[in-house]
Parts: sequence; structure tokens; C-alpha cells
Amino acid sequence: MTGRIKVGLIGIGNCFSGLIQGIEYYRQNPSQEVTGIIHANLAGYGIHDVDFVCGFDVGANKIGKPLNEAIYEYPNMVDWIPKDSMPKTPAKVYESPALDGVGLWVENRIKPIESTKTDEELAKEIKGILKETGVEILVSYLPVGSDKVTEFWAQICLDTNTAFVNCIPSFIASDEKWAKKFEDKNIPVIGDDIKGQVGATIVHRTLAKLCSDRGTKIEKTYQINVGGNTDFLNMKEQDRLASKRISKTESVQSQLATRLDDDQIYVGPSDFIPFLGNTKLMFMRIEGRQWANIPYNMEVRLEVDDKANSAGIVIDAIRLAKIALDRGVGGPIKPASAYLMKHPIEQMADVKAKEDCESFVAGK
Repeated sequence: MTGRIKVGLIGIGNCFSGLIQGIEYYRQNPSQEVTGIIHANLAGYGIHDVDFVCGFDVGANKIGKPLNEAIYEYPNMVDWIPKDSMPKTPAKVYESPALDGVGLWVENRIKPIESTKTDEELAKEIKGILKETGVEILVSYLPVGSDKVTEFWAQICLDTNTAFVNCIPSFIASDEKWAKKFEDKNIPVIGDDIKGQVGATIVHRTLAKLCSDRGTKIEKTYQINVGGNTDFLNMKEQDRLASKRISKTESVQSQLATRLDDDQIYVGPSDFIPFLGNTKLMFMRIEGRQWANIPYNMEVRLEVDDKANSAGIVIDAIRLAKIALDRGVGGPIKPASAYLMKHPIEQMADVKAKEDCESFVAGK
């Protein structure tokens, strides 16, 4: 069963702007090979089979506008496709509850709408919008630390039989209680906390596993990340970072033969540098010992466009969620979560996760 995939978006920021503009880039440049995804075709679904039918946000300058305009609104920075070259769409951006979704550092940039509606009123309104637009999958790219809002949207999915792709480290797919709720209702959920195509954590965990598999003893390691968009500005608020650090740290720890003591590993966002914009810099170091207890160390510097790094993973997550819907498979989609997310309910080596993911697509 193939056709169109109707998707609703939560948080119309840089990540979704990059996703939508990337799809349009390939539409305008059909001779370009589609890079950075598992396959151009997944069980009959290509990247152009996705219809973004509605969006939800708290920004006063985005609510009420069509998606093709909202993705360019401040403080978004992605401009891969000129604004006047983006096709017009009837899909609009609607109000989302704020709850804990707006951090102290970003409030002046986001400028949230002064809502006159209760969360219950918004929930009822949102359910009507999802029904009217035919949304099958909701994809959440809320700011880090938005635990209460993430739970709000997870419950919306449960109430409306909508699949959920959770791209942030507020634990739903990897939380046993929430996972069981999705299992009991047979609704697919993929999460939590998106990996980049070649991102900081995927590089770190791959090299850490290489060192571990080659028999060395890793004694300490760190990963430091800096960037210049609202994602990094939001993460200057340390209270919002607890789940992010857990997600990134456990992603690396899961690949080691021997777990490191907590004070011998540091993995996490570190600072906001405004002029970097959407550029993300990662600095990683691994220290250990080889034969005869001889020390070694390695250092890596990675520079990526943070949004391009994310979008190629989300387009796969959407299509894998749709495949699960088509096949009547609910609960956490474990192979997809393990391959695409930092904090799945079941960690796997990336090679095995990819194999299991492709077996899932093949219907095995």
C-alpha cells in the first residue's frame, strides 16, 4: 500500500525549514542524486510522497501563516531555496500550547503569542485540525527541555490514532510507560532524540565502538558541541539539558564493552556562538591504552550544517512510520528508533540497527 504521506509538524523552526527546503531542492534539481538517506525508495515511498498538511508553533510571527512563508520567519536561518521560489501551500501554522516549550534565553527571539486559550481548548482545537487535514504522522521538533509539551503531543497522538516521531530528548518511545500506551493502542512511535547523518554523537559512538572492538581500553572521553542557532541558545539554560546529556552520553556508553565511570565521560552541548549560525562544531577526544599498557589518544573536529544533518534522518523516520502504519504495527518501532535516534528503547550497534531496519522495510 503506497500513496501520499500526510504529516503534521510541531515546532516550525530551522530543522523543519531545512527538511522542507531540502525536499524542494531535489524537486527543482531532479538530476541531483538524493544523498544521505537509507534509500531513495522505502517500500514504495520516495521523498516527494510526503505532504506537510499543517504545522503548530508558539511564535506570533508564524501562527496563521502558510508553511511556505512561516519557515522563513525569524529566528529561522535556513535559506537554501529563495522564499519566492518555494511553492505555495494551503497548509497553515496553528497555535500550540507553550507549557515548558519556551526557554528563558530564546523567549525574546521567538516572541510567543499571548494566548487566550486554555490547554484543554487548544487540545480540542488541535484534534479537529488533525482530523480535517488527515494527518497520519506528527513529527515533533520542539526545543530541548520541552518535556511537558512533548507529553501533551504524545497524548494527542494517542487520542487521535496518529503515529508519532519524536526528534527531541524528552523520552516517550524510550519510556516504558509511554511505550506501553502506544503498544496498547497499536500506534507507531519512533524516538527519541534524532541522530545526525554524520553528526557529533554518531561519529563519537562509531569511533568509541571501533576502539572497544579492537581491544583497547578506553579510559576517558569527551564531546563538546557549539553552534549559533536558537537550538544552542536554548541549551544555555542548564536546567533544560538533563535529558539531552543522558541521551547523548548513553548513546556512546552503549557501544563500549566496559562502561566508563560518570566522571570519565562528558558528552553534551557546551556553548552558543552567535556568528556560527546553523553551523555546528564538534570537538571529540578519546584516551585509552593499547598493548603493554601503552597510551593512545585521538581528537576529531567535525563541522556540519546542523539542519542538513538532521533533515535526511527525519525523512526516513517519516517513511518508516508510514510503513508501520500500513502494516498495522504499533508501539516503539525498535529498528527505526535504534538506527535513527540517540535514545531508543533498545540500543543496538549501528550496523545491526541498519540491517534490522532494512529487514523491517522488506517485511521480514
